[in-house]
Amino acid sequence: MASSITFSALQGIKNVAAGDDLAGILRTALKASGLTPRSGDVLVVAQKIVSKAEGRTVDLATVTPSPRALELAATTKKDARLVELILAESTEVLRAIPNVLIVRHRLGHVMANAGIDHSNVMSGGGAQRVLLLPLDADASAVALRDKLSNLLGCELAVIVSDSFGRPWRNGVVNVALGAAGLPALIDRRGEKDLYGRTLEMTQVAFADALAAGAGLALGEGAEGTPAVLVQGVSWQAPPCNVQALIRPLEEDLFR
Repeated sequence: MASSITFSALQGIKNVAAGDDLAGILRTALKASGLTPRSGDVLVVAQKIVSKAEGRTVDLATVTPSPRALELAATTKKDARLVELILAESTEVLRAIPNVLIVRHRLGHVMANAGIDHSNVMSGGGAQRVLLLPLDADASAVALRDKLSNLLGCELAVIVSDSFGRPWRNGVVNVALGAAGLPALIDRRGEKDLYGRTLEMTQVAFADALAAGAGLALGEGAEGTPAVLVQGVSWQAPPCNVQALIRPLEEDLFR
């Protein structure tokens, strides 16, 4: 266990656009921030800049809502075009009431609006642009880790993070959408606690914990610091991606 962990926000990251070399941008930002990454460090990257680089922006003017989207829009008081995108990104609608649309995203996450967001998305010329999650956030993390490791000459781990609401708690906290090079989930069942009792239930959402800590440095508004270098953390468990964190449907605790 590390005695000290640091979370350092990268400075000077420009507004990322589709097709940008995100790994190159992050390498430049690390240097500009005076940060020297080492093998075993973790780079937490906000989903927004990953999605932007991957071209996941959609102009609502290009979307034609289906009858189901129109029905849900009337219930939720949301733009029917936005609802259409939410449906396209989801496998199931779990809750639809005024101002609330909770769905199961196609990647397995249960979340509001399928993670589709208006904030920090540049629009112009009358366009109303929204940003979708990456097609495969784990694959995005792998690709970014491979490029950064080659550029930097060290083996970084990468987390793609986003802010989530939580049942029965106010506020949002950052969680991992994708991960590469570290264990997203650490299973400690079978280990002993401080008093020698065998742990029977303990599984640590390791990638979520790191994303939550990094969220304090990432910010949620106009901070303009969409990446954080985490140093001083260590682990023994083998790497696994964020799909290990998704609870199987047959283990749904709420239905």
